Parts: sequence; C-alpha cells; structure tokens
Amino acid sequence: MQAVVVGASGFIGSHVVDGLLAEGWQVRAVARHLPGLISLPAQAHPHLRCMSVDMADGPSLEEALAGADLVVHLASSSLPHSSNRDPHADVQVNLLGALNLLEAARRTGVARVVVVSSGGTVYGQPQEVPIPESHPTEPICSYGITKLAIEKYVALYRQLHGLDGVVFRVANPYGERQRLDGAQGVVPIFLGKALRGEPLQIWGDGSVVRDFLHISDLVEALLAAARYQGSERLFNVGSGQGLSLQALVQLLEVELQTTLAVSYLPARGFDVPTNVLCIERAQRCLGWSPHVSLVEGLGRFRASLSG
Repeated sequence: MQAVVVGASGFIGSHVVDGLLAEGWQVRAVARHLPGLISLPAQAHPHLRCMSVDMADGPSLEEALAGADLVVHLASSSLPHSSNRDPHADVQVNLLGALNLLEAARRTGVARVVVVSSGGTVYGQPQEVPIPESHPTEPICSYGITKLAIEKYVALYRQLHGLDGVVFRVANPYGERQRLDGAQGVVPIFLGKALRGEPLQIWGDGSVVRDFLHISDLVEALLAAARYQGSERLFNVGSGQGLSLQALVQLLEVELQTTLAVSYLPARGFDVPTNVLCIERAQRCLGWSPHVSLVEGLGRFRASLSG
C-alpha cells in the first residue's frame, strides 16, 4: 500500500510518517524542505521516499501522488492568529495549494485523501459544547475560513469526480517534536517559556477553554481513517474534554514542580471562550478513542526534551 504525506516535514506530518511506516505502508514524504522533523529511523527506513515539492507545482504534485492508495494533506503556511493580517497570502498559498493537491489526486486516481482541517477555528463562537460536526460554521479568522473552503472543495471533488475525501476537524495537537520557540500551540509555547524561566503570556483572564490532543492519538485516528469503510466523511478529532488555560498552567506547575509566573494581556477578538469537540462520531465510526491524558502527554513531551 502506497501512502503520501503532504507536509511530512512538520510536527504532525513527521509522526504520521512514523505511524504509516510502522503499519507497513510504502511512504512518500512530500514537503518543500526536507527532512525537517522526520525522525532519523524514518529517514533510514527502506520504505520511505522523500520528495521536495512545491504545492504550486502541479506536475511535481502529480508525480508525487501517482498510484497512491492514501494521501494525508497537512501542509499549511499560516497560523490562526496571524492569518487576518494577510488573508490574501492565506488564500494564495493554503487554499490554492489544497486545490492543486485535489486536482493532482483526481488526475492520478488516488484512492483516498484525508485532509486535516481545524476543529478550533471553523466553528467560531460555540452554540453548544461539546461541538458536534453538525454545528454551524462561522469562523472568525481567515485561517478558519480558508480551512472551511478547503473542506467544501473536498466535498465538491467527491461529488464531481468521485474523489474519496475525508476531513478531520482536529483540536489542539501537542507533543514530542513540537517547537518550543514557535508561534503555534499553547502547550509547547507555555512549556518552552516555563523551561526558559520566562513568564507565560495569557490573552484574557485564563478562563478560555481548549481541547488538547496528544499527537499519538491523532496519528491513530488518521490510521483508522485509512482503514475506514463506512459512509461518513467528516470527523471531529479531539480529546473530548476541555481545559482552561489557567488549569493548564497548574498542570505544568505540577509537572515541572515549580511556580510559574504568568503575564495577563488583553483578550483577543478571534479567541472564542470555549472550544471542545464532540468526538462521538469518530469513536462510533472509526473505532477510535483518545488514550493519552494531558497529564501523561505533558510528561512524555517533557521527557522527550531531555532524551
């Protein structure tokens, strides 16, 4: 079985590569810059082929996808908090890049495409919690609008061309290999600042609630989607539980056995107060459930930094 991971050099992609190789897939790792975060064992694996491809290069994409049984699309070049500053770039790079991928998949007869969308931004202000897949989609940042547009094109390609596309609306993934000095992911940002002895910055009063998913649980869900034979094509993938940022700080204090300094900043307009995903559909249809608690996940993450 042939799998292509687009965006393989990143945090999620590198773990997906590991998971697919462990299950016996032949894997093509596609990204602009390689190897990135792809693990050394994966790089040395005989079933891995690395391919440097620009999402704007249609012929190269077709070459990378030719004959694939599965494509996992993870490539993205913007962040929720920065996307509003340059929505043109968000559309130019991410939306058109995804369209190029879908077109290449159609042309090459890919069996299934799994597109990772954003459970944290496509819904907007929650009308009910936990948020089901049927919830209205009213994103309040360009990032969420672009992700939602990509979802719609996945559905369009399924209707017009029979391309089997599955969409995952993913919560806030975290875990090993995530950059501590990056701009995405509150868990690695908080952990990095804590380890450097810097104050943690919280926008608002710390009552904002988020859904945190360990990377290993996300990989298991993606592998389950590769095997799935049912009719559903849209899944929330998260922990199913919410935690406030203030409570996250307290968990980090327990993990690090120290008191952390926190700096509170004015709340941001694009931060919804609560985002917790209902994962009943994924549990029922994919036979998947998250297994790694946030306490265990934080311990794994921290241990990996000293390993």
